[in-house]
Amino acid sequence: MSNIEKLGFIGLGVMGGRMCANLVKKSGMPVFGYDIDAANLSKLVEQGVQAAGSIREVMEQADVVFVCVPGEPQVRAVALSDDGVVAHARPGQTIVDMTTATVEINREVAAALAVKGADFADAPIARGMAAAQNGTLAITVGASPEVFDRIKPLLLNMGTEISHCGEVGNGQVMKLMNNMLVFQNVSALAEAMAIATGAGVEREKVFEILSKGSADSFCMRNHGKCITADTYPDNQFSTVYSLKDLRYALSLAETVGVDAAGAKVVEQRFLEAIDKGYGKFYTPVIYKLHEQDS
Repeated sequence: MSNIEKLGFIGLGVMGGRMCANLVKKSGMPVFGYDIDAANLSKLVEQGVQAAGSIREVMEQADVVFVCVPGEPQVRAVALSDDGVVAHARPGQTIVDMTTATVEINREVAAALAVKGADFADAPIARGMAAAQNGTLAITVGASPEVFDRIKPLLLNMGTEISHCGEVGNGQVMKLMNNMLVFQNVSALAEAMAIATGAGVEREKVFEILSKGSADSFCMRNHGKCITADTYPDNQFSTVYSLKDLRYALSLAETVGVDAAGAKVVEQRFLEAIDKGYGKFYTPVIYKLHEQDS
């Protein structure tokens, strides 16, 4: 990384802010941050981030620029607007988009940056807010081998599992499949709790016992706790955001000709939960749909 001296970070929200803080603490390099919400930026300045007043300012300062925004529309605006990332990119610069978005937007941005002589990697993140805080994210990367080798030491400041998935867009493919499986697991957990408690098993026993057998999983041990306690935070990955990611996965499934029937069922449950006012709550809140049915 001898030619990388300054870093940039665009998007300092719930996930990006925590990731940027770890980059400041561990990279040993100046980090220039920008967010449309001045309050988000102010919090990071207190932790050592150098405030930038615009995307342009970040691009002018940084050799490698990370982006973490809510989804595809925001990526399109940040990257492809008249005053966005591509407009101010320069030869030799590297842009790393850590947003969960679509494969198509990643490849579109990569192509536009290539015209400017800049490199691109998609590097979406998994494992949630606590992992972003602790620097233990799982990161799936789509990039050329050269770009992957260049950015991996930086990504290790934010995550512990850094996987090279192949060409640009493939990191996004694997993140979408990760989320699709998680969402279907959460739906299955909600069903299992509803059935077991309906049949007379105490709520506290259901996942405790299931986690001791072959049904055990990351979702069982983490999302299951929310259902057991009947507590669904509104500061973690919401049902609205989950629906967004699931629809990206369903769009990809349609593109490659796969009928993702199980994921479509979960889509309908997310829509029902949102309709009932649960959209801002953590995804396991879909269990509430079963409670109302009982």
